[in-house]
Amino acid sequence: MKIFEMTRRLVDVESISYNEGAVGELIFELLSELAGRTNGRVERMQVAEKRFNVLACWGEPVVTLSTHMDTVPPFFASREDDEFIYGRGATDAKGIIASMFAAGESLAIGGVRNFALLFVVGEEKDSAGAKVAAASPRGSQYVINGEPTENRLALGSKGILRYDVIARGKMAHSAYPELGESAIEHMIDVLQDIRRIPLPHDPVLGPGTVNIGTISGGRAPNVIPDYARAEILFRIVGPADSIRDAITRAVAGRAEIKEVLHIPAIRLGGLDGFATTVVAYTTDVPILAESWGQPFLLGPGTIHVAHSPDERVAKRELVEAAEIYARLVKQLLSADGGGAD
Repeated sequence: MKIFEMTRRLVDVESISYNEGAVGELIFELLSELAGRTNGRVERMQVAEKRFNVLACWGEPVVTLSTHMDTVPPFFASREDDEFIYGRGATDAKGIIASMFAAGESLAIGGVRNFALLFVVGEEKDSAGAKVAAASPRGSQYVINGEPTENRLALGSKGILRYDVIARGKMAHSAYPELGESAIEHMIDVLQDIRRIPLPHDPVLGPGTVNIGTISGGRAPNVIPDYARAEILFRIVGPADSIRDAITRAVAGRAEIKEVLHIPAIRLGGLDGFATTVVAYTTDVPILAESWGQPFLLGPGTIHVAHSPDERVAKRELVEAAEIYARLVKQLLSADGGGAD
């Protein structure tokens, strides 16, 4: 299947996080057909009901190409023009799946062995698929993770520290506010203090940042609110403990805080002959690197249009990425001392 056709076919299957079953079945079907004609093998890694990773191996994997099959909401279908393919997931990361598939196809047809393709669920939410894969290593020594880097090797990526914040109060009629206690006012004060936390700056990764992603609460305009909830996410560039301590001090017992997810910042390696960059987002790399080998990060597209209403990927970059992935696999296999029949 051609890269552009496969990208659009994948995009047109809605796979917002926790709903990856249908696209997983499609990927399994396409990889099974490829494995059947190139002496590979394909399996599902069960993550939850109707959610699974897909792993395809040719020989015993030394190098693994990996990315995720889930997307953020809202879903919108594909379209294309002469230059771009548009649609939810076009750049993050279904076009990457298509480029990796094309690279795997060319490698397998060319007789290259000892590589794998691994497509996981849940990257956009909780990295559930990567965690399952990390618990089931297959001997891989290198993992090339796909995220939008404009086809340059990323030398590092920021980590994340995500929290739920819950404030509680006492309901009352809004005409008599002295009889109640506003959870929303408590939340506003807490969030203001959280925003004032000084965050570290790394010379390579840049500054740490914080985003207040969601706020909800209250009952009605004429009711003093007894409940409020916020979700906040820090992009971290170093150890998380200092930020954890700062959050505890900022909240000062005025709300409940629960850590939801921590993925550390990571420094990555470059390779001779490949352009490099640094990215501010977070990936599955720190989790996969635990048991799938030395990590690299590269993919077509720009992160600046991912998660946006105008998400798109350049066709030229998809083709280029397939060639780069194949070249990376061969170079790493050569460094390891094997790969061809």
